[in-house]
Amino acid sequence: QVRLVESGGGLVQAGGSLSLSCAASTAIFSIYAMGWYRQRPGKQRELVGSITRAGSTHYEDSVKGRFTISRDNAKKMVYLQMNSLKSEDTAVYYCNANLNSGTNYWGQGTQVTVSS
Repeated sequence: QVRLVESGGGLVQAGGSLSLSCAASTAIFSIYAMGWYRQRPGKQRELVGSITRAGSTHYEDSVKGRFTISRDNAKKMVYLQMNSLKSEDTAVYYCNANLNSGTNYWGQGTQVTVSS
């Protein structure tokens, strides 16, 4: 089992930046993909972006050019740098580990609130 703990959430003004971190309890170099999801008020959880073990990244269209996912295998950490934040980015952000088997593990989530 992979335990994930997110941190870095908080309140930020529109146009500002925020960096989220995800700490894993196990090595992540062999995990197929690490990702960030979010659940906005009144909406279903959605994929924000992901990064594979090879370093390939994928982003939701709405965050392309604004968000950047990175990983540090040695530190067992995954990051989400968020720039030019908008009010619609307000959500609970979740770290995800997608194993080769298809099994997924989730963190507890961290709240990001963007004020106008």
